[in-house]
Amino acid sequence: MAALDLFGRRWNLRIVWELSQGPVGFRALQERCDNMSSSVLRQRLTELVEAALVEQHPDTTYALTELGHGAHRALRPLARWSTDWAATLSPTTPEDTH
Repeated sequence: MAALDLFGRRWNLRIVWELSQGPVGFRALQERCDNMSSSVLRQRLTELVEAALVEQHPDTTYALTELGHGAHRALRPLARWSTDWAATLSPTTPEDTH
């Protein structure tokens, strides 16, 4: 249940998703996360670091740990499902196929 609590907090899943591509600096991560407030981003990063999913490198970039990469792998089926769900909610119309 602890994982559900952690990932249920707003932005935590998004941060893990954004860091899956490699290390990112604070400001770049903030921009990738729709310019969330810096205080919220710092709080969420602290939570993810304490949960051993994210680490801060000496150059101040943030990156996923091995556990964090495992969490990302576990999220990929949900991402595939969400694509199908979005397609179901907004099916293409005949003029969209031209």
